[in-house]
Amino acid sequence: MKALVTGAGGFIGSHLCERLVRDGHEVRAFVRYNSSSSWGWLDSSDLRREMEIVSGDIRDTDSVALAVSGMDAVFHLAALIGIPYSYKSPLAYIRTNVEGSYNVLEACRQFGVSKVVHTSTSEIYGTAQYVPIDESHPVNPQSPYAASKSGADQLAISYYRSFGTPVSVVRPFNTYGPRQSARAVIPTIASQLLAGKREIKLGSLTPTRDLNFVTDTVEGFIKAGLHDDSAGRVTNLGTGLEISVGDLARKIADIIGIYAEIARDESRLRPANSEVERLCSDASRARSLGWSPKVSLTDGLSAAIEWIRRNGDRFKTDIYAV
Repeated sequence: MKALVTGAGGFIGSHLCERLVRDGHEVRAFVRYNSSSSWGWLDSSDLRREMEIVSGDIRDTDSVALAVSGMDAVFHLAALIGIPYSYKSPLAYIRTNVEGSYNVLEACRQFGVSKVVHTSTSEIYGTAQYVPIDESHPVNPQSPYAASKSGADQLAISYYRSFGTPVSVVRPFNTYGPRQSARAVIPTIASQLLAGKREIKLGSLTPTRDLNFVTDTVEGFIKAGLHDDSAGRVTNLGTGLEISVGDLARKIADIIGIYAEIARDESRLRPANSEVERLCSDASRARSLGWSPKVSLTDGLSAAIEWIRRNGDRFKTDIYAV
């Protein structure tokens, strides 16, 4: 299979590229153009020479079309993902997440791509109205980021219904693991602890999240995304387990072997009506397609912590990464 991955230099995208190469596929990795010719996490990948790496911008119709041309499958992961920054620049999220998805979908339609996998997020559900959250749960975006991803999801499904474009929407709950950015909660906690801080600054401590290790999420993209029965449908990826941010911080401290106070930092709080208080998945549909999470939270956190320990110079623990 000739497969294109957009957002290939990012956290999940780089892991997905490597997995596809290991599975024997021809991979074209689409990374964001920049003046330093950086390929993101693919710069340090042992498999980078086994990929065709192309630079462009997901907002640019021409570079997206060139990247899609000749592909059998497209995994679309490129997006702006930081929720706090979406409060500062909502338009940037619309242009990247909605217009960028349009560019991918339209190119896939024009070139007759056999399989398109569009990346969603559990954030579009908003605070759970019932748990576990299945794919029929109401969509209730509470941030500009979530709204932009919801719009992109609906656009993807519309391409299946209107044009027959074989699009699957894969909706991971919270993914974590090696290469995750400093703005995410697990690196935020672990990097502060490993830097010797004994007061961990966080936003709200009560929201719960359903955490997936990155290799399980990648497996879900491949299993659920490429299954014939998934076209035109949304598929949740989650463990069905939830943990509060406060308990997560205490668990990470226990794994590291350090006692620390956990402090609420007002500057890290979302606007009151924007905080998603509870996320816990029902991934029955994904399980029916042959997927299930393999990595326990303790093992996954241990792996993530070890990676952060080895890459501590990448984290600025004295500032809040928006």
